[in-house]
Amino acid sequence: MNLDFSQIVPYIPFMLEGIWVTLKFVFFAIILGSILGTLLALFKIGSVKPLRWFADAYTSIFRGTPLILQLMIIYYSIPQLTGYDISPFLSAILAFGLNSSAYISEIIRAGIQAVDKGQLEAAQALGVPYSAMMKDIILPQALKNILPALMNEFITLTKESAIVSTIGYLDLMRRAQVVGADLFRNFEPLLFVGLIYWCLVMGLTVIGRMVERRLKLSD
Repeated sequence: MNLDFSQIVPYIPFMLEGIWVTLKFVFFAIILGSILGTLLALFKIGSVKPLRWFADAYTSIFRGTPLILQLMIIYYSIPQLTGYDISPFLSAILAFGLNSSAYISEIIRAGIQAVDKGQLEAAQALGVPYSAMMKDIILPQALKNILPALMNEFITLTKESAIVSTIGYLDLMRRAQVVGADLFRNFEPLLFVGLIYWCLVMGLTVIGRMVERRLKLSD
């Protein structure tokens, strides 16, 4: 086998920098997706029909089209339509955040609907405002039920972050491609960043289990 990992040693710091670059946009995308996903979930279970229609249409569009297409549209179409030269970093946050919110909204909606209806009726009988009821009673309980599904979505988002290499964003995947092109050896750098992605996913998995255990102990 024609393998020589020693050749990528000088490039290891360059590739390791990609961890921070990747996690930075994933972090902001998760925040955007979580906030927007929560709003969409509330729209879906609300009584205002136009908001329900909007949320359903939004989810259908972003779940029914490829993420890489959404990324390309945002990165290439915004400069064409508005004249604003959007950066790869901002494009990645918008594409991944908007896409993730569609999936998160369905997860949260299912979690809210799984909460015992008796608690909703009791809160309404006591005159608790809708916003306070959702914030203090329904959503905390729903979070315990949907935490595994949410963590799975965050893990998927982290793995799919490699797609941003297609727009030149210097994430882990793009840095592996740069090293491969410089050395004319692609397997070694790709395998190295593959190991990094695996470590990131395992780290998120451990964090998710710790949070899940803490929530169970708080019951």
